[in-house]
Amino acid sequence: MEEKIKDALGSMYKYMTNDHQGKWGMDIHHWDWVPGVGIVSLMDYGEKTAQEEVIGYVQTWVEQNKHKADGQKVINSMAPFAVFPSLYRRSGQEWFLAKSQEIANWMVNEAPRTRERAFEHTVTENAEFREQVWADTVFMAVLFLARLAELTGDKQLAEEALEQTMVHLQLLQHTPDGLLYHGWNCEAGDHMSAVHWARANAWIVLAVPEIVTAISHLVAVPAELATRYQGLAGSLQACQAADGLWHTVLDRTDTYKETSASAGIACGFIRGIRAGLLDSSFQQPAERTLSGVLPLIGLSGEVAGVSGGTPIMPSIEAYNNIPIYPTLYGQGLTMQLLTEFIKH
Repeated sequence: MEEKIKDALGSMYKYMTNDHQGKWGMDIHHWDWVPGVGIVSLMDYGEKTAQEEVIGYVQTWVEQNKHKADGQKVINSMAPFAVFPSLYRRSGQEWFLAKSQEIANWMVNEAPRTRERAFEHTVTENAEFREQVWADTVFMAVLFLARLAELTGDKQLAEEALEQTMVHLQLLQHTPDGLLYHGWNCEAGDHMSAVHWARANAWIVLAVPEIVTAISHLVAVPAELATRYQGLAGSLQACQAADGLWHTVLDRTDTYKETSASAGIACGFIRGIRAGLLDSSFQQPAERTLSGVLPLIGLSGEVAGVSGGTPIMPSIEAYNNIPIYPTLYGQGLTMQLLTEFIKH
């Protein structure tokens, strides 16, 4: 099994770094959330398996694309900055730290917020989501703040990361033991279409253990966070399919199963155990997911069964009609799951 996972990771790395110019889901050479999740995942793979070639690729990618970083400052394009703290630790290049602090200052002091002080989910596309809170933001932006806080010991950044994590959980989780909704409209005071979309849950299940681990020595993490996270994980475990995957709408088995969300949720379970947020009973469902995901990785390294970019859709049927095609976030979330099993 270990050799199979290693081979799959190697193939996925090559596939992700091939020339996919012009393909929205796989073109790694632009600055936004899609390549950002890919780059974060490559760095995770490189560091946890001591693959210096992969880490070198990430650093080269930043050098080649950093001029695009200031093109449009929006919350959803913050994702690539999450590798900067690690690159600073490894290289000692002051630019990584200075740029990180500049971006963190923008996020804390200038980024648009909703009336509940959550980061408004702003995007690079020509679209506005006024007063909207999306689950995606916790991975795309809050993770970076937590990593930078850990690096610098900045208590203010840790407090901001904690506040954002808590407000997202509180607004997106109807009850502390429930699944997450994709979004919340602060102006209307509702969850819009009120759909339990799988990848929205994955972003938060995956990011929260790392955020907690990064900031817990700087701020007191309230018991409510663990209660909500454990309730979410329990609800997710209850709706996992027999093959280890999850449906794209979690509580609707008539919707298709989706690979990226499944990998992200299972990886979150493993990290939740290691962070002390979950007990060891969540290891078995994560292993089922691994068994279900491995056959979906082709010889070329392409991960099948990944849904395309998904804004908050108007209905369950609309979520089920999102097309399936290869994406860097699908590759990345799958890579993070496989990396956890190799590392440990």
